[in-house]
Amino acid sequence: MNQVTLQQGVSRELAAFSHILEITLVKNTTIQLNSFSKRSMDCICMYYITEGKFDWVINGKACTVYPGDMAILLPGQCIAGENDILNIGSYYVIKLAVSPAGKALLGKWSLLTQKEKSSVDRILCHNRNYSAVNLREAHAIIQSLIAELKNEEVGAITMVNYMLDQLIVLTCRQLIRQSNLRRDFPQTFLNLEQMLRKDLSHQWTVEEMAVLTGMGTTAFTEKVKSFSGFSPLNYLINIRISEAIKMLKRGDANATEIAYATGFYSSQHFSTTFKKLTGYTPSEFRKNNQAE
Repeated sequence: MNQVTLQQGVSRELAAFSHILEITLVKNTTIQLNSFSKRSMDCICMYYITEGKFDWVINGKACTVYPGDMAILLPGQCIAGENDILNIGSYYVIKLAVSPAGKALLGKWSLLTQKEKSSVDRILCHNRNYSAVNLREAHAIIQSLIAELKNEEVGAITMVNYMLDQLIVLTCRQLIRQSNLRRDFPQTFLNLEQMLRKDLSHQWTVEEMAVLTGMGTTAFTEKVKSFSGFSPLNYLINIRISEAIKMLKRGDANATEIAYATGFYSSQHFSTTFKKLTGYTPSEFRKNNQAE
C-alpha cells in the first residue's frame, strides 16, 4: 500500500489551514486483510474513490463504492471495510475540523453565508444514513486543491477554501437529487453481479457477460471499466476472490473445492491468484482467520 499524505502539524503546506487536518491519497495494490477495521469520525471526513471497487460498511450500512463516488462522514459516524478487508484501488481522504459545539459544521474558513452553512448542516444531518453519491467532478477539484496547497501562489488560501466549499456543496446537491434513494448506479450491473455469483464455476467470457446486460462487447467493456475501474475479466476475478474469502471463512470446503466452485481452472491457479490479490495463500488466510 502506498500513501501520499499532507498532515496538520507535520506538512508545511497546511500551516495556513488549521481546519484541514489531513489530505491523504491511499493507493492499495493488493487486497489487505484485517487492515480496515471500524473507525469512528471525530471530524468531517470525505472519502473519494479514484480507482477500484471497495466493499465498505458506512454508518452500519453495507455498500460498494466505485470510481467517482464520494462519501462525507460527520463526527460520530463510522466506516470500515466489509470483514475488515481493504480492496484493491485508490481513494482520497480529506479530514476537516468542525467548528465549536453548537455552531455550524463549517467554520469561519468557509466562504458560504451563514444561511448556506445552516442549509449544508441540515442536508448532511438529514442524510446521515446515506452511503455515497456519484460525484465524478470532485476528482479534478481535489487535484486542483492539492496543487494550490503545494504551489502556494497568491490567493491560495481563498482558492483552497473555495474548493473545499465546492466539494461539500456539490455533495449536498447530489444528495438532494437522489432524494435518499440508492446512489445512481445502473441496476443492470447490480443484476449482472448477482447472476455471476449464482454460477461462478462457469467460465464466463466477456461476450457472455455482455449478453447478460443486453450490450455489445465494446460498450460493455467500456461501461464496466468506467464504473468499476477494472476490465470485465479483472472485475470477475475480484468477484471470484470475494466469494472465495467467504467460503474460506466458513471453513466447510477445502481449497480445491473452493477453486472449482468459484471458477478457477485449478487449485494452483486459485492459490496463485488469491496470494497475488491478498498477500496470503488460501491456507494461510484460513489459519489466520481461525486464529482470531
